[in-house]
Amino acid sequence: MTQPKPVPPRGDAPTARLDLSLEALAARILARHGDTIRVKKAHVATQRLARIVDCTLALANRVGFHSMSLRDLSKETGLSMGALYAYFDSKETLLLMVLGTVSEVVEEALGHPPAELPPPERLRWLVAGHVALTEAMLPWFTFAYMQAKSFPPEARALAVASEQRTEGLIAQVLADGKAAGDFEIADVEMTAALLKPMLQDWYVKRSKYRRRKVSPGAYSQALMAFVGAAIGKR
Repeated sequence: MTQPKPVPPRGDAPTARLDLSLEALAARILARHGDTIRVKKAHVATQRLARIVDCTLALANRVGFHSMSLRDLSKETGLSMGALYAYFDSKETLLLMVLGTVSEVVEEALGHPPAELPPPERLRWLVAGHVALTEAMLPWFTFAYMQAKSFPPEARALAVASEQRTEGLIAQVLADGKAAGDFEIADVEMTAALLKPMLQDWYVKRSKYRRRKVSPGAYSQALMAFVGAAIGKR
């Protein structure tokens, strides 16, 4: 099979137009949950939410979300229990705040692949965007993946739905490519299901790629070369 030469994807990078700083992500939480957060000064609320989320992710990724208590979080953040309860009423609410932010950002960044791109370039856009997004929000995605088994039902359903959404975006691009004759795929859904874990490997086993000095761009390029060899038009 002759492999096509790599073509740089056109269109904006999916993460280029998004502010993914911790404070900006905390501001998203405040915007969604402002009715229940009992701190009225936006700048104070945003700064403290950033600290709470940062410590939650660090603590949960270290000891497990199920084992983490709000008293542990109080010590980690340096905030009193009363101060924490000004932002959420339970550990489950805090969890939904974090997962809701991940789902929202995934949809904004990846939910609308550029329709003007041909399917192979659109798939490259999606793969590169997913890798860049998970790199920018590494603790968030590591948390959502590694701790999912201990989530209560509503949170687990939210995490699963977000994963299914991404897989569905991949499947749609693959189906378009198959219809256009760009891809040779026997089972689009299965191919998408196989590709999704390869994307997750970037953040689940991040230390492995760090030791090998693999950059996000190099990983995206290698993954697309592998996928192209598997499904590219022969």
